[in-house]
Amino acid sequence: MIHSIFLYQAQGVDPYENLAAEQFLLEHLQPGQCILYLWQNQNTVVIGKNQNPWAECRVSLLQEEGGKVARRLSGGGAVFHDLGNLNFTFLAKTEDYDVDKQLSVIAQACGYAGIPVEKSGRNDLLAEGRKFSGNAFYHSQGNSYHHGTLLIASQMDKLQRYLSPSKAKLDAKGVSSVRSRVVNLTELAPDLTVETMKQNMIRAFEAVYGLQVSPITISDPDQLAELTQKNGSWEHLFGTPLPFTFQCEARFPWGGIQLDLDAKSGVIRAAKAYSDAMDWQLPGVIEAALTGCRFTKEDMQEALWASIQDDGICKDLCQMIAEQDI
Repeated sequence: MIHSIFLYQAQGVDPYENLAAEQFLLEHLQPGQCILYLWQNQNTVVIGKNQNPWAECRVSLLQEEGGKVARRLSGGGAVFHDLGNLNFTFLAKTEDYDVDKQLSVIAQACGYAGIPVEKSGRNDLLAEGRKFSGNAFYHSQGNSYHHGTLLIASQMDKLQRYLSPSKAKLDAKGVSSVRSRVVNLTELAPDLTVETMKQNMIRAFEAVYGLQVSPITISDPDQLAELTQKNGSWEHLFGTPLPFTFQCEARFPWGGIQLDLDAKSGVIRAAKAYSDAMDWQLPGVIEAALTGCRFTKEDMQEALWASIQDDGICKDLCQMIAEQDI
């Protein structure tokens, strides 16, 4: 039974630290507690535990424009976070975990802003039939959390820009996101701000649980730093063993080239090159260069420059890779 409620607000907008704080709070839950964690990420695509990042977002474009890919512990689809979006997490012991009650907090917070909402079949919340809040869930060793997004004044152009399906022939075996019609709450309540919504969430949290909220802090900054480092690591973000294939092709003055790659855990485990180039050895050189290489534009280009002696051909191949939507 919940007998005390707490509030933790993120200190910054780095997704790796914010997800680390969420994990820390989960691991240090006490019986009878319910924690509301409010946080924001800057220019980030957050994917679910079992998703392939290259299938869910334009990884290279996002990173080139200063954004980050992050992977959460929970399932569900890919979402875009910016400072017009407010994230929430409810954390409690599994025996006290109540999704309906937690969703009621969000609904009541929206009600304070004059926005009526309804629940959809996927535990998402809708306003005027459009999605403004997606939810995901995680359970571990008797502890649980329910987290999600609140679209308040998010940049929809970036959401569509980064989450649009890739043009590349990427056949991923991860779980594809379900694309939904979305709406910013400011379209329905123009005066609403992120700060106002934070206060609405705190007020609704107290009202629904009938308790007064107290602040909570993270007691072990070293553990937080360790979790943050793990969340930002290549292995965590791209090393999940989801196999996929990638194909691209182009024609140059020296001949045509088709490149088929098979990758797992973010590493190219097999490469096949087809070409009508006069240099019959070229496909084999390309295949040897790319096999074992990380599946990033930079690593593939570096491997080709180290292996192909003809600078003109190498420049063309690197340009072809640079133009791919991965």
